Amino acid sequence: MNALLSHPVSSAQQVLPRPLVRIVIVGHVDHGKSTLIGRLLHETGSLPDGKMEQLRAVSARRGMPFEWAFLLDALQTERDQGITIDTSQIRFRTASRDFVLIDAPGHTEFLRNMITGAAQADAALLLVDASEGVREQTRRHGYLLQLLGVRQIAVVINKMDRVNFDAERFREIESEITAHLRGLGLEPAAIIPISARQGDGVARHTSQTAWYSGPSVLDALDHFAPARPAAELALRLPVQAIYKFDERRIIAGRVETGRIAVGDDIVVVPTGQRARVRAIEAWPAPDKSNAPQSAKAGQSVGITLDRELFVDRGHVIALAANAPSAIQRLHARVFWLQATPLKAGASVTVRIATGEVRGKVTAIDKAVDPGQLATEGTDAIAQNHVGEIEITLSQPLAGDIHDVNPRTGRVVLETGGHIGGGGILLTIDEPKAEGAGSNVVPVQSGIGIGEAERRFGHRGAVIWFTGLPASGKSTLARALERRIFERGGVPVLLDGDTLRTGLNSDLGFSREDRAENVRRLAEVAAHLSKSGLIAIVAAVSPHAEDRARARQIAGEDFFEIHVSAPLDVCEQRDPKGHYRKARAGGIASFTGIDAGYEAPANPQLAIDTAARGIDESLAGIEALLGRRGVLL
Repeated sequence: MNALLSHPVSSAQQVLPRPLVRIVIVGHVDHGKSTLIGRLLHETGSLPDGKMEQLRAVSARRGMPFEWAFLLDALQTERDQGITIDTSQIRFRTASRDFVLIDAPGHTEFLRNMITGAAQADAALLLVDASEGVREQTRRHGYLLQLLGVRQIAVVINKMDRVNFDAERFREIESEITAHLRGLGLEPAAIIPISARQGDGVARHTSQTAWYSGPSVLDALDHFAPARPAAELALRLPVQAIYKFDERRIIAGRVETGRIAVGDDIVVVPTGQRARVRAIEAWPAPDKSNAPQSAKAGQSVGITLDRELFVDRGHVIALAANAPSAIQRLHARVFWLQATPLKAGASVTVRIATGEVRGKVTAIDKAVDPGQLATEGTDAIAQNHVGEIEITLSQPLAGDIHDVNPRTGRVVLETGGHIGGGGILLTIDEPKAEGAGSNVVPVQSGIGIGEAERRFGHRGAVIWFTGLPASGKSTLARALERRIFERGGVPVLLDGDTLRTGLNSDLGFSREDRAENVRRLAEVAAHLSKSGLIAIVAAVSPHAEDRARARQIAGEDFFEIHVSAPLDVCEQRDPKGHYRKARAGGIASFTGIDAGYEAPANPQLAIDTAARGIDESLAGIEALLGRRGVLL
């Protein structure tokens, strides 16, 4: 069910761009998801006129107390069974932003619907019944959120009225769910006691929870970071069809992300052909003076190029300066839906955007039963289970890892003419170079990864410190280097400024040079990591897109740590983080960085060096690396 529920807004509100956040609400069946959604709509004035009266009438006809949940029970079967089957999406707004609430089923039988809902979400609300506590399904949902890459999570402990708003009961559940989520590498943004039926803690707290000082549910929602707008990502235009019209060959498709304009230099992936956009077509044909000059994400367009290229359905048009990969082999995390297990050696059809090719499952790295939260081995992935797999493709296919571009980072697997499963791209390998490059043969280290881990006491990893200049990145990086070395490990410090005196001395500070600087840092760090060493990078790396590309290069053992000292504190420090008198003109006067620093939305760890000392900061980093199995 999709519903648009909103109250009138002024014309000024309609004109101003507002952030959109997609929130999935998950939890054990009967823990109160639908009731909470109904209460949120009521508290924000988002119910249409007469809806309250309608709900009361429905309740009266059934001889039941008033139920907020009836608002979402769109199907008669749901009313009869008293459970939510479908995934419902409801739009509403607060004073600061727009929301899409995704109500995902709690029953085990409808787990795939919950997966569908969570895969679309920027953040999650995880509900727990105060009287029942953390249940198996609660743990399963937390695990699946982690697998699907949802990093922003608030826990809502509902039905506090049933335990007389007992603070001790709340603390008990808070401790249990926090430990569970942290064990999965997730840090809850808030844990909130509420009574959705009575309204306590939804929009504001009452005297019933005077012992609690944290945010309400609406406060927590307003602090979730929205996904980066699709139009701000790199151009991805998957080709749907080619039309011959008079003397033109019109390439048609939907702009999934980014923008395209007349005169842009583009590349076709995976063929690598290059051209320039001659025109953006429109129907009926407008006067030349009114012809469209650009298009952005969400628009379906037709384009013509300044030269004739072989372009086919499934190819992706991108700007030449920032193209997707031509994938030959991929590593993906998938949720398997078919009754027949997915086994190594299976032939599948792989779909990314509009492209599809045949592929072979060459390895299953992990197979997990999300219900039992247990690894089941590497032989097969059973129905409704999750696994990490490697697939070799019969021919290259355009795509990105999910963290770089979610629209071209999702994969669908088909077998026997039916959808078998789907998931996200974790890492990818491009085809080997041809021609002169075909004589380049990579040589693997003669020291096995297992040998290195036993010798060093850790796995290889890339620890990437990002933050404003003078925030303390290098200080923390050096301290972490010392700490790992004293443990008997092998850390290597890659300081951004130091490498600019050698490897990157040919680069300036333009947008393109900054991107190349980060790429080179990432390539070196990834090489060290794959050899079993811990590469510690300290670099401003101001652009989120460049850091995402670094994550793509480094793979899964990439840990982004945001050194988040405030600007006014950084202005009092020298470039390496030591305090000094503030200089006139602010931070730009001694760093060359403008206000364009893009702070990470979902770092593995955020450290405010103005509030936390080195020892406390290092303890947080070591705890993270311990949970993720880097420090053995």
